[in-house]
Amino acid sequence: MIGRTLRNGLSAAVLAAMMVAPASAQTRRDPLAPTGRWSANTAGRAATPPMGWNSWNAFYSDVDEEKVMASAKIIADSGLQAAGYRSINIDDGWWLRRRQPDGRMVIRADKFPSARTGRDGETTFRPLTDRLHSMGFRAGIYSDIGRNSCGQIYTPNFANQPEGTIAEREVGLYGHVDQDIRLYFAEWGFDAIKVDGCGVRGLGADSDHVKKGDYRQFDPLIDMNAIGRTDIARVRGLYQEVADALKRHNPDGDYMYSVCLWGSSNVRAWAKDVGNISRTSDDITSNWARMLTNFDTTLTRALYAHPGSWNDPDMLFVGQGDFDKDHMTEARSHFALWAITNAPLLIGYDLRKATREQLALFGNKGLIALNQDAGGHQAVPAYLSDDVQVLVKTLANGEKAVALFNRGLAPMKAVLTAEHLKMRADRPVALIDLWGGKARSFTGETSFEIAPRETLVFTAKGTRSLEAGMYLSEVPGDVNPAEDGVVVPKADPTIHHSVIPWVGTKGRGEHPQYAGWGGAQADRSPFLTPLRVAGTRIDTGLGVLANSRLEVQGRGASRFAATVGVDDAASDRTRAVVFEVYGDGRLLKRSAPVRAGQAAVPIEAELGGARIVELVARAAGRGPAGEALPVVWGEARLLR
Repeated sequence: MIGRTLRNGLSAAVLAAMMVAPASAQTRRDPLAPTGRWSANTAGRAATPPMGWNSWNAFYSDVDEEKVMASAKIIADSGLQAAGYRSINIDDGWWLRRRQPDGRMVIRADKFPSARTGRDGETTFRPLTDRLHSMGFRAGIYSDIGRNSCGQIYTPNFANQPEGTIAEREVGLYGHVDQDIRLYFAEWGFDAIKVDGCGVRGLGADSDHVKKGDYRQFDPLIDMNAIGRTDIARVRGLYQEVADALKRHNPDGDYMYSVCLWGSSNVRAWAKDVGNISRTSDDITSNWARMLTNFDTTLTRALYAHPGSWNDPDMLFVGQGDFDKDHMTEARSHFALWAITNAPLLIGYDLRKATREQLALFGNKGLIALNQDAGGHQAVPAYLSDDVQVLVKTLANGEKAVALFNRGLAPMKAVLTAEHLKMRADRPVALIDLWGGKARSFTGETSFEIAPRETLVFTAKGTRSLEAGMYLSEVPGDVNPAEDGVVVPKADPTIHHSVIPWVGTKGRGEHPQYAGWGGAQADRSPFLTPLRVAGTRIDTGLGVLANSRLEVQGRGASRFAATVGVDDAASDRTRAVVFEVYGDGRLLKRSAPVRAGQAAVPIEAELGGARIVELVARAAGRGPAGEALPVVWGEARLLR
């Protein structure tokens, strides 16, 4: 037996590690050992993507109480609050200083007059949060994981910069996590916090601010241009400290935690386990090309978003620049793309200037319903190109939504097929246009003329191609890549390279910088190629690297089935992979070892009511340094 295993490329040690045993008997140091639990974050309050308003895109740091309350009143009076916009978030610009020697934060009371209590210069946001709460809103505040804020480091010419000594101007969370979180939530009554990471990025010894003595040196933990120079573990640890403090000071779990690391620090892989929303990109601007960049950072990350932990391509810029009242086609596309990919819908506009048409866009009930659908499944790309994209989202009732997006400047013809929707081609499919409510139907396929920069959005109802269950690629919100096999994080080269507005065309141009290349994908390989095993195309399934573990919500399914193999994209033709299926930590089925070039093999398991199904793909030995070994869970499905 051992001799045959060795000939198949599996060592005795690997075989022993894969012997049938409950999860508790396996070493916890093995990241592929089943745990029988869902590890993506469910703490806090974000069962659906957060909706509300944030001050930054509208006012940058020039924020004050009148602007905040005026926006809240318009949201309430316009019906947007009733439509779901219930969080009013104050971004950078609220702080005056950190009081010494006790370290208590002091609010800029000249901008927030209700914060002044008159008792020894004490300030508190409690009057403001109480007022927002009385109006039915939740209140959000802003901070930084370092000693200093993004505004201090990168936009010191903006309004409302912290004042005082170096120590007094250290307004970030670093060294004060528990103190500040208790103050903001337990004492001041906030319900949400956005935590930036500039303070652990921009204050190295060579920083102008450090050289001039503005702030203390903080050796950078993050290098946006080189993931290898980023201390991923320490960055994650700092954000975990905040998560732990939020749980301590919100025992009822009623809070929302925004991790704002702009796609750095391999945050794609771990923020879903720590916070409620995670920025996938650098800041958005009111520029079409920049919107494409931000959108692309979340477009192929559907498996990394779940109820309680959402991808965040940054706040909406509807109302300004390329998305203003004279560019409503672009504004509608921006809003629709955020809605169908389950991005937080956070308005970033001075609503005192909003037109009726803009307010109607923010309040589009059909698109809000897609975003807030209880299923929690981010749209999956059914068709990708640099010109036209087709995105399909599964709804909680089993129906679908679909967006057809023309990214370019010329009209395009696009064909939508029943196969895109995973519906039967010989049965009618009914579409309802979410812009105008018009109904149409087709059988097999239908075509559309899409104007430049236009996005068409429909709900779709038909006969599903898999009637007795659900393909896992249809329900990405139920699949968590607990381990995705990525050993050496690399930048994703597929993201649109726009001109960064605050840099312009200085230097040599934009380059890939957002880590995530090789992550788990729905209906594609980790490198976005079609799923193929031994020359056979597999249209539906999960693509992931070997040495991965996927957690799947069982949802009462009775059986799991798939065909598994090594993807043809693999350059390593020697290592064998064994595929395993676990139910609540117990081994249910294991495949024979397979290598690149071998035909896919079936694997099925009776689930016995398992709550959590885990799919493990374990490779024998070690390949060349950095060599990825993509594998396929073809037609992976839960059956009832």
